Amino acid sequence: MSEILILNTQAEYVEQCAALQPLCYPTLAKEEQLKAEHFANHIRLFPEGQFMAIDRATGRVVGTTAGFLTYYDRIEPEYFRHHKFIDAIAGGWLTNHNPRGNYYYGVDMCVHPDYRGRGIARRFHDARKALCKRLNLKGQVIGGMIPGFAAYKHVMTAHEYVRYVQAGLIYDSTLTTQLRNGFVLRGMLENYLDDPPTEGWSTLLEWRNPDYVEFGLPTPRTLHGPPRSTSAADHSHATYP
Repeated sequence: MSEILILNTQAEYVEQCAALQPLCYPTLAKEEQLKAEHFANHIRLFPEGQFMAIDRATGRVVGTTAGFLTYYDRIEPEYFRHHKFIDAIAGGWLTNHNPRGNYYYGVDMCVHPDYRGRGIARRFHDARKALCKRLNLKGQVIGGMIPGFAAYKHVMTAHEYVRYVQAGLIYDSTLTTQLRNGFVLRGMLENYLDDPPTEGWSTLLEWRNPDYVEFGLPTPRTLHGPPRSTSAADHSHATYP
């Protein structure tokens, strides 16, 4: 039996969840770190989309991951050109959660420094993937930090750094894990975060749900049988989405 439990985040643990934020994101602006009241609101809005890791031996929260549902036609860089973390998460409150959304937006994935290397992040990823499959979501989208870039920013650009990580020539504690868990790079996000060491650079990543089934609207053929013959005049007032 695993010594770490992965559960949906519970209200009685929100203070512990918030206490992890400065430990996991010491260089991130305080305004972009989640507080206890934020976690409480996440649970109220979308309880099944919030997860925590608890050490069985101590009852201590040692990791969290938060998210909400949103809608995207596709995940392409031009649609995210001015995308900012603080706006995406509605100041931390996730009030832009759309219960009818088709993507899970991963807000963060936080593991206590003393508990890293124990597979907690992988289990969080597994929990989020299982949720996407259960809800028949198209996938996940995230803006991912690249903490390792801080040590390389004086010798290469963020784009070059990410290419080195993709090639396996540089290990990044966040991006490498995401790539290993099936995320695909869709682009780069400039000034996404208020994180001076990385100059605000983040990755735009997508995970596609392999079990996703798209349910389209009924067609005229399925509603009324074979379509009647039409003339050009029949299309003169047609409207298209």
